[in-house]
Amino acid sequence: MSRIVFWVILIIVVGFAIRAKLRAAIRRAETHVPPPRPAAQSTAVIENMTSCAHCGLHFPASEAVRAEGQDYCSPAHAAKLNN
Repeated sequence: MSRIVFWVILIIVVGFAIRAKLRAAIRRAETHVPPPRPAAQSTAVIENMTSCAHCGLHFPASEAVRAEGQDYCSPAHAAKLNN
């Protein structure tokens, strides 16, 4: 009989210990604030955008094909100006 009482008490103690550990872990997770991320050091250059005079597609101005004072997205669209 004493063995059964011992095992029941042991199971109860282990159960309370596991429960206390889980509650502490949940409390830590709720109060944990992640450290702020450092500002990204970007080497990207912001470019002006333009749109194609033929199809209206927006693209970086550095990639524009210029013809007769207007910007086009490709040489084919600039050639359609003459047609």
